[in-house]
Amino acid sequence: MREYGVYEAKTKLPDLIKQVQRGERITITNRGKPVVDLVPSTDRLAQQHVEAIAAIKMMRVGTLDQAELNEMRLRGRR
Repeated sequence: MREYGVYEAKTKLPDLIKQVQRGERITITNRGKPVVDLVPSTDRLAQQHVEAIAAIKMMRVGTLDQAELNEMRLRGRR
């Protein structure tokens, strides 16, 4: 989890939103004390879970090729 001060968060908000969209959690502090956590939306997390389950099911029936498997592996490391 990364931390940013209020002023820095204000100036970097678009970048912080992109980080959160990638699944990261960000804490915004005011004078060194945590005040806000930016976390991915629960709808987004639910969608990621559905996609992961679908991918696992595809692996079971053997419909994934090596390139798709490598892409899934890279996405899981973010």
